[in-house]
Amino acid sequence: MDVETVRERAVEFCAALDAGDVEAATGHMSPELERNLGEVLALLPLPSEGSEVVSAERAGSGFDVVLRLVGPADEVQLQTRWKDRDGEPTLVEASHLSRTERAVPEPETAEGEPTGAVG
Repeated sequence: MDVETVRERAVEFCAALDAGDVEAATGHMSPELERNLGEVLALLPLPSEGSEVVSAERAGSGFDVVLRLVGPADEVQLQTRWKDRDGEPTLVEASHLSRTERAVPEPETAEGEPTGAVG
């Protein structure tokens, strides 16, 4: 298992989240994480509006991968840990690095003015 294989697997995990396919995303997780799925999902900005692998590097017996996930109200960077499980890169740990609230744009009226506009 090398860093490119782990990166590809992390990209697949992100794509599943972006598609709203939580079942496919959990397929990348260890049984331990799956048993605590509620805690893992609480870390994620769902629904995901976009995600990316920021970095991936070998660290001891596994790999550390930083993910950037964008949701409707916030953007999250997650530190994830991946290890070889039965020859496959598997997500074994996840924790927050940062969470940033995003400005939510005001809905526009039919005339293109923000709904709160006075004028």
